[in-house]
Amino acid sequence: MIAAGEPMPEWKRRAESHSASPGRMRVLTAPAPRSSLLMPARLEVAADIDQGLAMPRPMAGPASIPIPLRGRRLADVTSILYIGGTGTISAACVRRSVALGHQVTVLNRGGARRPLPPEVTILQADVRDAGAVRAALGERRFDVVAEFLAFTPEHIRTDLDLFEGRTGQYVFISSASAYEKPPRRLPVTESTPLRNPFWQYSRDKIACEDVLVAAHRERGLPVTIIRPSHTYDERMIPTLGGWTDIARLRAGRPVIVHGDGTSLWTITHSDDFAVAFAGLLGNPEAIGEAFTITGSHAPSWNRIYGWLADAAGVSSPDLVHVASDAIAAFAPDLGPTLIGDKAHSMVFDNTKVTALVPDFRTTITFDEGARRILAYYDDHPEEQVIDEGRDAVFDRIAAFARSAG
Repeated sequence: MIAAGEPMPEWKRRAESHSASPGRMRVLTAPAPRSSLLMPARLEVAADIDQGLAMPRPMAGPASIPIPLRGRRLADVTSILYIGGTGTISAACVRRSVALGHQVTVLNRGGARRPLPPEVTILQADVRDAGAVRAALGERRFDVVAEFLAFTPEHIRTDLDLFEGRTGQYVFISSASAYEKPPRRLPVTESTPLRNPFWQYSRDKIACEDVLVAAHRERGLPVTIIRPSHTYDERMIPTLGGWTDIARLRAGRPVIVHGDGTSLWTITHSDDFAVAFAGLLGNPEAIGEAFTITGSHAPSWNRIYGWLADAAGVSSPDLVHVASDAIAAFAPDLGPTLIGDKAHSMVFDNTKVTALVPDFRTTITFDEGARRILAYYDDHPEEQVIDEGRDAVFDRIAAFARSAG
């Protein structure tokens, strides 16, 4: 709860003022034949139903817009542009694409932490400067454009101006945090409503999807939407404090865990994610569709923190459980990510993506992931950075929790 006299956090104000109406889903009156998924000329949409946004399927009809993927086998699709390419998720996807023999180009402004494979062509430009991006691209065309750095509808509209008509598939990285919170039922599927009144990031991702769905419906944009959940690698510590939490564990200091630690949380290693992602690139059956890509591994938060403690060599971690809204009262910036995501049990059904990419499965569970994280940081002491502000807040939260009994 929020203490008397403290200002109401923005996430809570928005949530209390948000309409309770669920998301809407547009569905077709009849399914399209599989062979027509790339034919954009005619679309039919039925009445809205209360289920959340789904990608409408193009109906069969004569194609009026040339799409490079039409008539091509997946093995033929080789040229891929990654916008980003060096983040937690995208770096693994780039590596997977290179391993599959794709011709990979990465567009970003440079200076990222994760190195790129030597086979990658690098285009340097600020993705928020459309003129600079256009100049960097020149006359290049790509079988696939994978957008990892679009977060608002304005970013999407800029991309449409840049890439519409010069790619066979535009892949947008949305977020599984866009699914309704709290979820009414588990597991979450692609038809779960898109509605998150607690987190602006998630609402912006939903708005991005809306723009792309309209472009697909109205102009035949060959779009695929991907919704990842919590995806990590050896450099991303999936806790409230990151390395600060590890330092506190090793020092025997209290570490804050939201709630009672028993909620289930799907956590996916980026190398596993990349298998599913790369399997959708250039796949005609992925056009006009949205996919959740998460692993099947959903431990409790207590297990997640426990595995990190084990990997850090701490046998008896001092874990202090605190209600999420109380944490948000002390650290308002954590409110949206907790109340709008991590405070809820989130388990996902991956049937849709595994139907197209049967090789996708969880191969790295978090007990192994935690060991990889600690091995990386122990080998890179220069990255063992303690956030002093967050550290002090955690001390106050722990003192509050223990004084409250």
